[in-house]
Amino acid sequence: MEIIDAAKHMWPSDLRKIYKRLRTLNTDFGFPPNTNPYIYQEVIYYGNEAIKPHEYTPLGDVTEFRVGSELKNVYRGHNALKWLVSWGEQWGLSPRDTALTFIDNHDTQRGSDVLTYKESRAYKAAIAFMLAHPYGEPRIMSSYIFDTNEQGPPNDDNENIISPSINKDDTCGNGWVCEHRWRQIYQMVGFRNAVRNTTVKHWWDNGSCQIAFSRGDKGFIVFNADPFALNVTLETGLPKGEYCDVITGKRRGNRCTGKKIRVSENGLAHIFIRNDAEDMHIAIHVGIESKI
Repeated sequence: MEIIDAAKHMWPSDLRKIYKRLRTLNTDFGFPPNTNPYIYQEVIYYGNEAIKPHEYTPLGDVTEFRVGSELKNVYRGHNALKWLVSWGEQWGLSPRDTALTFIDNHDTQRGSDVLTYKESRAYKAAIAFMLAHPYGEPRIMSSYIFDTNEQGPPNDDNENIISPSINKDDTCGNGWVCEHRWRQIYQMVGFRNAVRNTTVKHWWDNGSCQIAFSRGDKGFIVFNADPFALNVTLETGLPKGEYCDVITGKRRGNRCTGKKIRVSENGLAHIFIRNDAEDMHIAIHVGIESKI
Protein backbone atom coordinates (compact mmCIF):
# COMPACT_ATOMS: atom_id res chain seq x y z
CA MET A 1 0.00 0.00 0.00
CA GLU A 2 1.25 3.47 -0.91
CA ILE A 3 -0.27 6.50 0.83
CA ILE A 4 0.37 9.85 -0.83
CA ASP A 5 -0.16 12.59 1.74
CA ALA A 6 -1.16 16.04 0.45
CA ALA A 7 -1.39 14.71 -3.10
CA LYS A 8 -3.52 17.69 -4.17
CA HIS A 9 -0.44 19.89 -3.73
CA MET A 10 1.44 17.94 -6.42
CA TRP A 11 0.84 17.96 -10.15
CA PRO A 12 -0.81 14.71 -11.33
CA SER A 13 1.78 14.49 -14.11
CA ASP A 14 4.59 14.55 -11.54
CA LEU A 15 2.92 11.85 -9.47
CA ARG A 16 2.51 9.71 -12.57
CA LYS A 17 6.27 9.82 -13.15
CA ILE A 18 6.92 8.84 -9.52
CA TYR A 19 4.46 5.94 -9.66
CA LYS A 20 6.07 4.59 -12.82
CA ARG A 21 9.30 4.14 -10.88
CA LEU A 22 7.67 1.96 -8.22
CA ARG A 23 8.58 -1.71 -8.19
CA THR A 24 5.99 -4.44 -8.16
CA LEU A 25 5.24 -6.11 -4.82
CA ASN A 26 7.69 -8.68 -3.46
CA THR A 27 6.61 -12.24 -4.25
CA ASP A 28 8.49 -13.43 -1.13
CA PHE A 29 5.56 -12.06 0.88
CA GLY A 30 2.90 -13.99 -1.01
CA PHE A 31 2.03 -11.46 -3.69
CA PRO A 32 1.45 -12.81 -7.22
CA PRO A 33 4.09 -11.83 -9.80
CA ASN A 34 3.80 -8.34 -11.29
CA THR A 35 1.34 -7.10 -8.65
CA ASN A 36 1.28 -3.32 -8.28
CA PRO A 37 0.84 -1.67 -4.87
CA TYR A 38 -2.53 -0.25 -3.87
CA ILE A 39 -2.23 3.54 -4.05
CA TYR A 40 -4.51 6.08 -2.45
CA GLN A 41 -4.00 9.81 -2.52
CA GLU A 42 -5.06 12.49 -0.06
CA VAL A 43 -7.14 14.92 -2.09
CA ILE A 44 -9.26 16.93 0.33
CA TYR A 45 -12.40 18.12 -1.43
CA TYR A 46 -15.70 19.41 -0.09
CA GLY A 47 -16.98 20.99 -3.32
CA ASN A 48 -16.41 24.24 -5.23
CA GLU A 49 -12.63 23.95 -5.05
CA ALA A 50 -10.13 24.49 -7.86
CA ILE A 51 -8.41 21.11 -7.49
CA LYS A 52 -10.78 18.17 -7.95
CA PRO A 53 -10.44 14.46 -7.14
CA HIS A 54 -11.08 13.33 -10.73
CA GLU A 55 -7.74 14.85 -11.72
CA TYR A 56 -6.04 12.16 -9.60
CA THR A 57 -8.28 9.10 -9.99
CA PRO A 58 -6.52 7.88 -13.18
CA LEU A 59 -3.46 7.38 -10.95
CA GLY A 60 -5.12 5.69 -7.96
CA ASP A 61 -7.89 5.98 -5.41
CA VAL A 62 -8.59 9.27 -3.62
CA THR A 63 -9.65 10.05 -0.06
CA GLU A 64 -13.37 10.86 0.05
CA PHE A 65 -13.63 13.25 3.00
CA ARG A 66 -17.29 13.99 2.25
CA VAL A 67 -18.29 10.50 3.43
CA GLY A 68 -17.50 11.39 7.04
CA SER A 69 -19.15 14.79 6.74
CA GLU A 70 -22.36 13.52 5.13
CA LEU A 71 -22.77 10.51 7.43
CA LYS A 72 -22.19 12.82 10.40
CA ASN A 73 -25.24 14.81 9.29
CA VAL A 74 -27.29 11.64 8.97
CA TYR A 75 -26.35 9.94 12.23
CA ARG A 76 -26.49 13.13 14.28
CA GLY A 77 -30.10 13.43 13.16
CA HIS A 78 -29.72 16.39 10.79
CA ASN A 79 -30.69 14.34 7.73
CA ALA A 80 -33.13 11.43 7.45
CA LEU A 81 -31.68 7.94 7.00
CA LYS A 82 -34.19 7.29 4.20
CA TRP A 83 -32.10 9.44 1.85
CA LEU A 84 -29.26 6.92 2.08
CA VAL A 85 -31.15 4.86 -0.51
CA SER A 86 -29.17 6.78 -3.16
CA TRP A 87 -25.85 6.78 -1.27
CA GLY A 88 -22.79 7.15 -3.47
CA GLU A 89 -22.25 9.05 -6.67
CA GLN A 90 -25.77 10.52 -6.55
CA TRP A 91 -24.67 12.42 -3.44
CA GLY A 92 -21.92 14.05 -5.51
CA LEU A 93 -19.24 11.70 -4.20
CA SER A 94 -16.36 10.31 -6.23
CA PRO A 95 -17.02 7.19 -8.35
CA ARG A 96 -17.28 4.14 -6.09
CA ASP A 97 -14.29 2.35 -7.62
CA THR A 98 -11.98 5.32 -6.90
CA ALA A 99 -13.04 6.35 -3.38
CA LEU A 100 -11.26 5.58 -0.12
CA THR A 101 -13.98 6.00 2.49
CA PHE A 102 -13.69 6.72 6.21
CA ILE A 103 -15.67 8.34 9.00
CA ASP A 104 -12.75 10.12 10.69
CA ASN A 105 -8.98 10.31 10.56
CA HIS A 106 -6.19 11.77 12.69
CA ASP A 107 -6.89 15.27 11.37
CA THR A 108 -10.68 15.41 11.11
CA GLN A 109 -11.38 13.81 14.49
CA ARG A 110 -10.01 16.98 16.09
CA GLY A 111 -12.68 19.10 14.42
CA SER A 112 -16.46 19.12 14.73
CA ASP A 113 -17.43 18.09 11.20
CA VAL A 114 -17.21 14.31 11.73
CA LEU A 115 -18.26 11.67 14.22
CA THR A 116 -15.59 10.21 16.49
CA TYR A 117 -15.28 7.73 19.35
CA LYS A 118 -16.61 10.48 21.62
CA GLU A 119 -20.08 9.98 20.09
CA SER A 120 -19.81 6.21 20.17
CA ARG A 121 -23.42 5.23 19.38
CA ALA A 122 -23.71 7.35 16.24
CA TYR A 123 -20.08 6.61 15.34
CA LYS A 124 -20.56 2.84 15.42
CA ALA A 125 -23.72 3.15 13.32
CA ALA A 126 -22.02 5.33 10.70
CA ILE A 127 -19.12 2.90 10.42
CA ALA A 128 -21.57 0.00 10.15
CA PHE A 129 -23.34 1.69 7.26
CA MET A 130 -20.04 2.46 5.54
CA LEU A 131 -18.92 -1.17 5.86
CA ALA A 132 -22.30 -2.61 4.88
CA HIS A 133 -22.67 -0.49 1.75
CA PRO A 134 -20.67 -1.37 -1.38
CA TYR A 135 -19.62 2.23 -2.08
CA GLY A 136 -15.87 2.76 -1.91
CA GLU A 137 -12.91 1.07 -0.22
CA PRO A 138 -13.31 1.57 3.56
CA ARG A 139 -10.66 2.47 6.10
CA ILE A 140 -11.11 2.14 9.89
CA MET A 141 -9.68 4.56 12.44
CA SER A 142 -7.68 3.42 15.48
CA SER A 143 -6.72 6.17 17.89
CA TYR A 144 -6.10 7.26 21.45
CA ILE A 145 -8.04 9.32 23.99
CA PHE A 146 -7.43 13.05 23.73
CA ASP A 147 -8.88 16.11 25.45
CA THR A 148 -7.14 18.85 23.47
CA ASN A 149 -6.31 19.03 19.78
CA GLU A 150 -2.57 19.20 20.41
CA GLN A 151 -2.48 16.21 22.77
CA GLY A 152 -0.18 13.38 21.71
CA PRO A 153 -0.48 9.64 22.38
CA PRO A 154 -0.26 8.21 25.92
CA ASN A 155 3.26 8.57 27.29
CA ASP A 156 5.24 8.23 30.49
CA ASP A 157 7.19 10.86 32.43
CA ASN A 158 10.07 10.53 29.95
CA GLU A 159 7.68 11.01 27.00
CA ASN A 160 8.02 7.40 25.87
CA ILE A 161 4.83 6.22 24.20
CA ILE A 162 2.93 3.74 26.37
CA SER A 163 1.72 0.59 24.64
CA PRO A 164 -1.98 -0.27 24.84
CA SER A 165 -3.12 -2.90 27.30
CA ILE A 166 -5.75 -5.41 26.17
CA ASN A 167 -8.87 -5.77 28.32
CA LYS A 168 -10.86 -8.99 28.80
CA ASP A 169 -13.43 -7.82 26.25
CA ASP A 170 -10.63 -7.28 23.68
CA THR A 171 -10.81 -3.47 23.94
CA CYS A 172 -7.76 -1.38 24.82
CA GLY A 173 -6.60 0.39 27.96
CA ASN A 174 -3.72 2.70 28.90
CA GLY A 175 -5.37 5.64 27.17
CA TRP A 176 -5.85 3.95 23.80
CA VAL A 177 -9.26 3.80 22.10
CA CYS A 178 -8.47 1.09 19.50
CA GLU A 179 -11.74 1.53 17.63
CA HIS A 180 -10.75 -1.39 15.39
CA ARG A 181 -11.08 -3.69 18.44
CA TRP A 182 -14.65 -2.67 19.27
CA ARG A 183 -16.94 -5.65 18.74
CA GLN A 184 -19.47 -3.60 16.76
CA ILE A 185 -16.73 -2.54 14.36
CA TYR A 186 -14.57 -5.63 13.81
CA GLN A 187 -17.69 -7.77 13.45
CA MET A 188 -18.83 -5.47 10.64
CA VAL A 189 -15.50 -6.08 8.90
CA GLY A 190 -16.53 -9.75 8.94
CA PHE A 191 -19.90 -8.72 7.50
CA ARG A 192 -18.21 -6.87 4.64
CA ASN A 193 -15.99 -9.85 3.88
CA ALA A 194 -19.03 -12.15 3.85
CA VAL A 195 -21.01 -9.99 1.40
CA ARG A 196 -18.18 -9.29 -1.04
CA ASN A 197 -19.25 -8.93 -4.70
CA THR A 198 -22.94 -8.42 -3.90
CA THR A 199 -25.21 -5.42 -4.43
CA VAL A 200 -27.79 -3.62 -2.30
CA LYS A 201 -31.15 -5.39 -2.42
CA HIS A 202 -34.42 -5.39 -0.45
CA TRP A 203 -34.18 -1.74 0.57
CA TRP A 204 -36.81 -0.74 3.13
CA ASP A 205 -37.44 2.47 5.04
CA ASN A 206 -40.29 3.93 7.04
CA GLY A 207 -40.06 7.30 5.32
CA SER A 208 -37.88 8.67 8.09
CA CYS A 209 -34.97 7.26 10.10
CA GLN A 210 -35.57 3.51 10.07
CA ILE A 211 -33.90 1.70 7.17
CA ALA A 212 -32.89 -1.81 6.18
CA PHE A 213 -31.21 -3.46 3.21
CA SER A 214 -29.56 -6.70 2.20
CA ARG A 215 -26.36 -7.36 0.33
CA GLY A 216 -27.66 -9.86 -2.17
CA ASP A 217 -28.40 -13.10 -0.33
CA LYS A 218 -25.34 -12.80 1.92
CA GLY A 219 -26.05 -10.14 4.55
CA PHE A 220 -28.78 -7.96 6.05
CA ILE A 221 -28.59 -4.82 8.20
CA VAL A 222 -31.19 -2.65 9.94
CA PHE A 223 -30.93 0.82 11.55
CA ASN A 224 -33.30 2.63 13.88
CA ALA A 225 -32.44 6.29 14.48
CA ASP A 226 -36.04 7.30 15.21
CA PRO A 227 -37.22 8.32 18.72
CA PHE A 228 -39.45 5.23 18.85
CA ALA A 229 -38.96 1.48 18.53
CA LEU A 230 -38.57 -0.37 15.25
CA ASN A 231 -40.90 -3.37 15.26
CA VAL A 232 -41.44 -4.86 11.81
CA THR A 233 -41.17 -8.00 9.68
CA LEU A 234 -38.80 -7.52 6.76
CA GLU A 235 -37.56 -9.33 3.67
CA THR A 236 -33.92 -10.21 4.37
CA GLY A 237 -32.95 -12.03 1.18
CA LEU A 238 -31.09 -14.58 3.33
CA PRO A 239 -31.47 -18.37 3.43
CA LYS A 240 -33.71 -19.89 6.09
CA GLY A 241 -32.08 -20.37 9.48
CA GLU A 242 -30.95 -18.81 12.73
CA TYR A 243 -28.44 -15.98 12.75
CA CYS A 244 -26.47 -14.28 15.49
CA ASP A 245 -26.63 -10.50 15.37
CA VAL A 246 -23.00 -9.46 15.14
CA ILE A 247 -23.67 -6.07 16.73
CA THR A 248 -25.20 -7.10 20.06
CA GLY A 249 -23.07 -10.21 20.49
CA LYS A 250 -20.90 -12.94 19.06
CA ARG A 251 -21.42 -16.51 17.96
CA ARG A 252 -19.94 -19.11 20.30
CA GLY A 253 -20.49 -22.55 18.81
CA ASN A 254 -24.24 -22.92 18.41
CA ARG A 255 -24.93 -20.16 20.92
CA CYS A 256 -25.19 -16.41 20.45
CA THR A 257 -24.22 -13.94 23.16
CA GLY A 258 -26.51 -11.30 21.62
CA LYS A 259 -29.77 -11.25 19.70
CA LYS A 260 -30.84 -14.24 17.61
CA ILE A 261 -32.62 -13.49 14.34
CA ARG A 262 -34.75 -16.22 12.75
CA VAL A 263 -35.21 -16.10 8.99
CA SER A 264 -38.17 -18.02 7.61
CA GLU A 265 -38.24 -20.18 4.50
CA ASN A 266 -39.44 -17.22 2.45
CA GLY A 267 -36.66 -14.97 3.74
CA LEU A 268 -38.68 -12.97 6.26
CA ALA A 269 -37.48 -12.00 9.73
CA HIS A 270 -39.08 -10.07 12.56
CA ILE A 271 -36.82 -7.24 13.75
CA PHE A 272 -37.16 -5.25 16.96
CA ILE A 273 -34.78 -2.44 17.94
CA ARG A 274 -35.57 -0.16 20.86
CA ASN A 275 -34.94 3.52 20.29
CA ASP A 276 -32.83 3.59 23.47
CA ALA A 277 -30.85 0.41 22.73
CA GLU A 278 -27.08 0.51 23.21
CA ASP A 279 -26.70 0.31 19.43
CA MET A 280 -29.21 1.53 16.88
CA HIS A 281 -28.53 -1.28 14.42
CA ILE A 282 -28.40 -5.05 13.98
CA ALA A 283 -26.57 -7.04 11.29
CA ILE A 284 -26.59 -10.68 10.20
CA HIS A 285 -24.81 -12.56 7.43
CA VAL A 286 -24.11 -16.04 6.09
CA GLY A 287 -20.51 -16.16 7.36
CA ILE A 288 -19.36 -18.33 10.24
CA GLU A 289 -19.47 -15.38 12.65
CA SER A 290 -23.25 -15.08 12.24
CA LYS A 291 -24.97 -18.12 10.67
CA ILE A 292 -25.80 -20.66 13.38
